[in-house]
Amino acid sequence: MIILFGVFIRYDEESDPHWLEHKKLNNISSDIENDFYFRYPSFQDVHVMIFVGFGFLMTFLKRYSFGGVGFNFLIAAFGLQWALLMQGWFHSLDYTDGKIKIGIENLINADFCVAGCLIAYGALLGKVSPVQLMVLTLFGITLFAVEEYIILNLIHARDAGGSMVIHTFGAYYGLSISWMLYRPNLDQSSRLQGSVYHSDVFATIGTLFLWMFWPSFNSAITDHGDGQHRAVINTYLALASTVLTTVAMSSLFQKHGKLDMVHVQNSTLAGGVAVGTAAEFMLMPYGSLIVGFCCGVISTLGYIYISPFLEKYMKVQDTCGVHNLHAMPGVIGGIVGAITAAAASESVYGHEGLVKTFDFEGAFEKMEPTTQGGHQAGGLCVALIFGIGGGMIVGAILRLPIWGDPADDNCFDDETYWEVPEDEESIPPVLQYNNHMRNKDISEEQQINHDPICSALAPSYAPLHWLLKGDADAIQACDMNPRRGDKDTAFTPVSQKGAPFLTPFNSRCYGASGFNGELLL
Repeated sequence: MIILFGVFIRYDEESDPHWLEHKKLNNISSDIENDFYFRYPSFQDVHVMIFVGFGFLMTFLKRYSFGGVGFNFLIAAFGLQWALLMQGWFHSLDYTDGKIKIGIENLINADFCVAGCLIAYGALLGKVSPVQLMVLTLFGITLFAVEEYIILNLIHARDAGGSMVIHTFGAYYGLSISWMLYRPNLDQSSRLQGSVYHSDVFATIGTLFLWMFWPSFNSAITDHGDGQHRAVINTYLALASTVLTTVAMSSLFQKHGKLDMVHVQNSTLAGGVAVGTAAEFMLMPYGSLIVGFCCGVISTLGYIYISPFLEKYMKVQDTCGVHNLHAMPGVIGGIVGAITAAAASESVYGHEGLVKTFDFEGAFEKMEPTTQGGHQAGGLCVALIFGIGGGMIVGAILRLPIWGDPADDNCFDDETYWEVPEDEESIPPVLQYNNHMRNKDISEEQQINHDPICSALAPSYAPLHWLLKGDADAIQACDMNPRRGDKDTAFTPVSQKGAPFLTPFNSRCYGASGFNGELLL
């Protein structure tokens, strides 16, 4: 990778020291015109989605949180480097010197490319080895770069939020690999396939990060100005609509009207996926709400009915349910984009707006909106072909018995590939005296080991301590707490073994020797 970067990768004109000359040549008056200042806020949001959003969304399995976050980290770090090269060769190659010139927009596109592989990983979560994931990413990035070039450059489809290029391709790529790697005895790991309370909480953190930053995802590489503004509004509304619909559908179809956290974690994001292609189009606010509503219904029903059907009859084991979150909403997004493009007109967009939105320039200068709608549909077909076909080919490669994949009874378990610390429950409890007046635990040195009692009430207990003979170690009792509830209780003198001392009323003092000093009535 280092050698390839050394040979091919260079800074573009806006990140190179020759920017000053570029400013003078193009009559740019201020550095604020540098694309960095327009794109970097969106890049930050997208980057958080890739590493935090996708990573934590995959921590729902009770014993696979390390694999969910850690392997997500691995795939993303490797994939973005390979994506800069692959996308660069197709989109940013300077034919004058044979170098790939990269800037802030290339970094965003590399993250988009990685997103497709992370979606595919969701379908295979817990069932593949790290080496298989690296192979999946290597081929996935390559396929993504090719299909992206065909859809965006050759077919001339518009797909700002990647409903077709990212989500449809990534989901069917992962599902096809999962079909090729079908495990008939996966039920041997069924005990680990579920979630626990805290794992669902962590997964929901990923959901919230994705949900908040999805408007940036869909608008990150759109044209400056109205297109980017429109993309944010459309995504914002579609996501909000999806949440309400998902909650309603989950409650309606679950027993006793309760909510299923799986639906809340995943289906609430489906509207952002589906509105991606048409995000910069004149979808209209009510149209965004309709798209979000439809995806909330379809995605939630997908988790309830379609996922079990796919596993039972189609032999597709989809761990994260990417078919419901990315595949079906991605296809819906492609269809919505085709319809919206075909319905575009100068009366709605204006002539210049129509040209800018659909890039009717150069070889496509005379293209009509209806024709553009057909091209959008063609782009969806290409994404499906590359996803399904590419996934079957890569799946056949990953079936080779050389990749160290886990056994059927070791799937969904971090211990196969990670050093896992012992459970907290297995650590024996350490008794400590808590001084609530000081609001801290006394140090280990303050616990008694053949030493006088280190307490403000030590004089009251000195005679009792004298009675703890032999291997007696300490006195630990509620009476040593100066803020106990019976601190004003009268003391009754008693004598034991000839040594008079005071014992609080209804109190107990325990030593390591097992001695109990109690009130003698």
